[in-house]
Amino acid sequence: MLFINTRPQARAQELSLALAQPDIQVLDFPLLELEACAWSTDLQGLYQQLPKASCVVVVSPSAVEFGMAGLQLSGLTLQDLQTLQWIAVGEKTAQALAGYGIQSHVPEVETSEGMLQIPLLQHLSSSSCVAFWRGQGGRQFMMETLQQQGVSILNFILYQRRCPTQTMQNFGQVVAQLQQHQSYSVLISSEASWLNWLALMQSHQRLFAHGHFMVLGERLFQLLLKAQKQQHLEFHLHLLSDLSTETILQCLRAMPRNA
Repeated sequence: MLFINTRPQARAQELSLALAQPDIQVLDFPLLELEACAWSTDLQGLYQQLPKASCVVVVSPSAVEFGMAGLQLSGLTLQDLQTLQWIAVGEKTAQALAGYGIQSHVPEVETSEGMLQIPLLQHLSSSSCVAFWRGQGGRQFMMETLQQQGVSILNFILYQRRCPTQTMQNFGQVVAQLQQHQSYSVLISSEASWLNWLALMQSHQRLFAHGHFMVLGERLFQLLLKAQKQQHLEFHLHLLSDLSTETILQCLRAMPRNA
């Protein structure tokens, strides 16, 4: 069984090591890398408004890293944010915040929809203000939903995503491996990673038919279903409720033995 781990390099190692079993061949192939956005007067202005927010939604461990670096550049300290409540997209992000002495609310399901079910967000008044520490293109659905409810948004775009240069250079070797397997599985954890995979596979669409795509959350699942219909692609879809090693392993074991 060939499993393609597309997580960013810093987040991939733990999963790849856990899945390195006799019946699973793991290929690390990051579809995203993260780069801090340049410091700007816009970011400075957002940080100055931050103490007035009701809560901060932090979308990844990287958002913690980049957000805290920006906080230092802004001249503010965590002491200035004592009245804020913090929401982490999942346990890894919560652990990163805990490293700064911050306790956070964590959703039961690690998706935008799951985060919107957190009681703190369910009971916001229309005069509330919510800050988002995020990357370019991430969590727009969540922000738009809150804005429709009248909530003000402080939109911190702290980093940008791109397909790693080495990934693009090595893709020919990956295609050769895909051709050697009757089927393969790919972890897709974001819309950005899916779009990068689509772009890379543009000249190899026949290989989609052998693919089992493991996707995080219902919204991303529906996005891939839509792509199947619009682009006439054939592939297998598997819905993940979270990105824990055990959940991914259970999904892999439920696939046909020749996967």
